[in-house]
Amino acid sequence: MKVIVVGGGKIGFYLTQTLLEHGHDPVLIEKDPAACHRIANSLDLPVIQGDGSSLDTLESAGIRGCDALIGVTGQDEDNLVACQLAKRHFGIGRTVARVNNPKNLSVMKQLGVDIPISSTDNIARLLEHEVDTAVIKELMSLNRGEASLSELELPQDYKFHGKTLSQMNLPVESIVVSIFRDGSLIIPRGNTQLLSGDRMVVMCKSQVMHELCRRLELN
Repeated sequence: MKVIVVGGGKIGFYLTQTLLEHGHDPVLIEKDPAACHRIANSLDLPVIQGDGSSLDTLESAGIRGCDALIGVTGQDEDNLVACQLAKRHFGIGRTVARVNNPKNLSVMKQLGVDIPISSTDNIARLLEHEVDTAVIKELMSLNRGEASLSELELPQDYKFHGKTLSQMNLPVESIVVSIFRDGSLIIPRGNTQLLSGDRMVVMCKSQVMHELCRRLELN
């Protein structure tokens, strides 16, 4: 797979190195001449000095024959423009952008970036997941980690024993798929009660898993 990587900082360097090791064909674009020289001397790949948010630079990098573009500069605006040009002007099928400010994550998605990645947001989710793993067993990751299918077990002395799902005010982006109770499978509805010891299979967006546990008081 031929991939253009925009940004030759530490992330860009190690990303292209990893792509090479995995048998891909990366091309790196970097503005700083010194960084270009250093990378060219360290890695066996084409290094283009220039602005990755420029049509001419992307053309020089051979974007018309690429499968994907990944923007990993320190500027969200540059990563966004590079991805938009790749998608809209050159018809590249897959774009990925590093998001330095987590507040820009949803904006990037709305403006056409296929996979916006925020390291800050990912670390926060990882920390929340580690806090929640005492009561959560992830069964399956969905859509590259955007959502998950997980199993939750209610304690034997559950605080909300007897309450119905409709009374729990669970997050909108979550759904209780099934409940296992005394060896039986229950397909829940709004009037289904939660009982101590229930094992629930839930599907929800990754960013609301911690909130789901909070509302169920399983933290």
